[in-house]
Amino acid sequence: MKIEGFSKVTQLVDFLNNNLLLAYYCGFNIMKKLPSYTVFIDFINEFDNEIFKTIMSEQVHILAEKGIIDTSFIGLDSTPVVANTSQNNPKAFKTDKFNPSNQPNADKDCRLGIHTASNNANEKKFQFYWGYKNHVVVDCITGLPIYEMTTPANIADSTVTLDILSKTNEVLSIDECYFIADKAYDVRNIYHTIYNLYNGECFIPINKRNSKNSKCLPVGNPICDAGLAMHRDGKFIENGRTRQKFCCPFKRSKNGSCPCNHKNWNNGKKNRGCTKYQIIPDDLRLSKDRKSKAFKKIYSLRTECERYNSRFKNTGQERMWVRNIKAVSNLNTIAHIALLAVAIAAVTTTKQSYRKLVSVKRLA
Repeated sequence: MKIEGFSKVTQLVDFLNNNLLLAYYCGFNIMKKLPSYTVFIDFINEFDNEIFKTIMSEQVHILAEKGIIDTSFIGLDSTPVVANTSQNNPKAFKTDKFNPSNQPNADKDCRLGIHTASNNANEKKFQFYWGYKNHVVVDCITGLPIYEMTTPANIADSTVTLDILSKTNEVLSIDECYFIADKAYDVRNIYHTIYNLYNGECFIPINKRNSKNSKCLPVGNPICDAGLAMHRDGKFIENGRTRQKFCCPFKRSKNGSCPCNHKNWNNGKKNRGCTKYQIIPDDLRLSKDRKSKAFKKIYSLRTECERYNSRFKNTGQERMWVRNIKAVSNLNTIAHIALLAVAIAAVTTTKQSYRKLVSVKRLA
């Protein structure tokens, strides 16, 4: 079903009935009547997802033994999976379709999520949807999946990263890996876990988190609103971060005057004038040189995550037809299994590109 890109189980049933040889290779007894629509639905809804994950891990080991999959450069990304509910229909005439308290009746497991509607960094376009997320660890050299996890759409990517990395390490060791991800994963714990636990290194762009870009001198001293260089005024530690304090150059002056008449100048206190703070890069997140050629070259490998997500969506996973998280998780894992099976078939038999599903099917 995933290889052919069928969106309905009825299409799968018709296809198997009209291609009994394929049904035989799939393990069905073609001398008897093939399973009906409801049997396939019950299978998706009730089957243990851990068994599918075991099959997927065995496929990864096969490709690793053949020298195809490697964990030297791994990337993590999530792709939205839209739930089967009318509230995701743009033509539906419903008020408050994306109100978090307005849970869809059709799918009680889905949650409200948001994803960018444009890849342009200068365009802040977002779309809300009810559904799930599929988080995939990809080998950034071959573009093949190593581990996957399905969560509700309201789960932030960074909150499940450490759990996903731990599960990935159980499938295939990620020791001394280069971990590549977008700015949604720019969290201090991820950097230190990769470095301390897996002896690896992170390549993640900085997430400024609404921080303001203040003007600074080449030596690092910020410039105040009046255009004057501010002076260092000691360091202190707050929430595990070391911060450098800068003060007004006329802080202790008795006769000086503030050129811009700052509100903190005429405050009647001994120490007058404005203050600013800078975080000293004493952790891995802030000490990373993101303008270097090495960082840019390695981070460019993250495009393999995008390419794989595109192939994943082509299997029919962009919008679901089932209505619970267990069934959605099963279909997601089956889609990854199908793409890995294509890669194994291509490498083992035809020696063709394992990325081109159409060419592999044509040769078959």
